[in-house]
Amino acid sequence: MIAFGPVPSRRLGRSLGINNIPPKVCTYSCVYCQVGKTRRMRFERCPFYEPEDIFASVRNQVKKAGKKGESIDYLTFVSDGEPTLDVNLGYEIDLLKSSGNKIGIITNASLIFREEVRADLMKADWVSLKLDSTWKTSWRKINRPHRELELGLILTGMLDFSKAFRGEFVTETMLVQGLNTDSGMLKELAEFLAGLNPAKAYLAIPTRPPAENWVRPPAPQDINIAFQVFHEKLDQVEYLIGYEGNAFAFTGNVEEDMLNITSVHPMRESAVSELLKKANADWPKVHQLIAQGKLVETEYEGQKFYLRGISSEDTIASSF
Repeated sequence: MIAFGPVPSRRLGRSLGINNIPPKVCTYSCVYCQVGKTRRMRFERCPFYEPEDIFASVRNQVKKAGKKGESIDYLTFVSDGEPTLDVNLGYEIDLLKSSGNKIGIITNASLIFREEVRADLMKADWVSLKLDSTWKTSWRKINRPHRELELGLILTGMLDFSKAFRGEFVTETMLVQGLNTDSGMLKELAEFLAGLNPAKAYLAIPTRPPAENWVRPPAPQDINIAFQVFHEKLDQVEYLIGYEGNAFAFTGNVEEDMLNITSVHPMRESAVSELLKKANADWPKVHQLIAQGKLVETEYEGQKFYLRGISSEDTIASSF
């Protein structure tokens, strides 16, 4: 299926997905990939589907959604492989813009050092760039890139893109236990991302079955440290974990509000106290959520923080 959705997305509202790459053709074979191991590693761009077929599939899906009263905020290239491997990507964006919808692209940024790839991405309204590490050793362990790829060129390409792009772009980092949670590594990564000046820097953890069964999410303490390190360098940092709804609204349901907020970012003890006060609730409710595994208490630099617990039902927003 080329076009699917629309589905709710924290990042993009109502997003209709476009899968322009057959499974699983990619420049990376990430250890955490929910699609599984890469079957065909590629470095050179090539055509896959006919651009007109992609346009027809999306147009048909848009019509179906319209008949059901479904709104669409973005048409998003989110593939079973790396979308920029599609040499026709720029032309496909040109075709799709006639629909009047905004265009989003979720890319691992591995080919962004190529001028023609940056030119294609420039046509989009919103772009997500993935970067899990600026250290070559951990980059190779986590992403297992095509042998022709060079991390230095990718980082330079990301900087060049960030300076020229006039739309909105965000970054996404997947945290994997033991591979990219070192504090020095995180600080260097956060400094680099700050130089890109993204609208938001997202942190994700593996919660779906990964390509390698030994992959584990970091401990809550390490997730919180990563968030705090990023927050010191970047203005807007959020988790991509679990719930995809309105994570900031106060509804009066203190349990729901607390879990929604902590799925986006950790709450300081003082913030929890303020929320409890608004809801006319008290700390036993927090202790109950901790006992149920729905909430986790941790510390960073002498401050207590509360994070949403991760269950098997939670999924990262890696698709959107």
